[in-house]
Amino acid sequence: MRIALIHALRHSVDPINAAFTRLWPEATLANLLDDSLSADLARGASLDSMTARFLTLARYARDTGAKGILFTCSAFGPCIEACAAELSGIPVLKPNEAMIEDAAGYAHVGVIATFAPTLVTMPAEFGRPVQFALAHGALAALDAGDGATHDRLAAEAAATLAGCDVIALAQFSLARAANAVAAATGLPVLTTPDSAVAKLKRLLA
Repeated sequence: MRIALIHALRHSVDPINAAFTRLWPEATLANLLDDSLSADLARGASLDSMTARFLTLARYARDTGAKGILFTCSAFGPCIEACAAELSGIPVLKPNEAMIEDAAGYAHVGVIATFAPTLVTMPAEFGRPVQFALAHGALAALDAGDGATHDRLAAEAAATLAGCDVIALAQFSLARAANAVAAATGLPVLTTPDSAVAKLKRLLA
């Protein structure tokens, strides 16, 4: 069972591969990385141009035999929706959709993000009010190889959210901070990699 994982950030590769190793080791993974996608989005690339690039990647993944596609960067919802519409014969998952489904069982959800454009596209995906916090500087710390600072900043951002009964981590790269966030808040923590792997396994295994 080949699953294509399409990444716009290099930091997403290890967390999702680790989740598959733990939760669905039988799956065969194909990792496709274009780390210019996030940089171009941050520089103001048009939605049409980004969607065209996403479609190219999704078609390639399908043509290599992928039975499911998971995108791992959370700031490209409309682009991924276009891919899902065209490739309707196989599951095409947004990075956060499975986690959002898991969060539906909680009344008050807090969401931590490290990539600012996520805060533009993701709120509508929940379909209800949730609290968001941006962990300022966390992604830059991870880019610099400072995982400890990344995790600390994520935990500090989570601690600013009041009245929540679960914390959801919006980026795949944030999964590494799950234990720090749980310790800072005393709350259950949902991660995009674990939720996504569980959903794909239900759909395809």
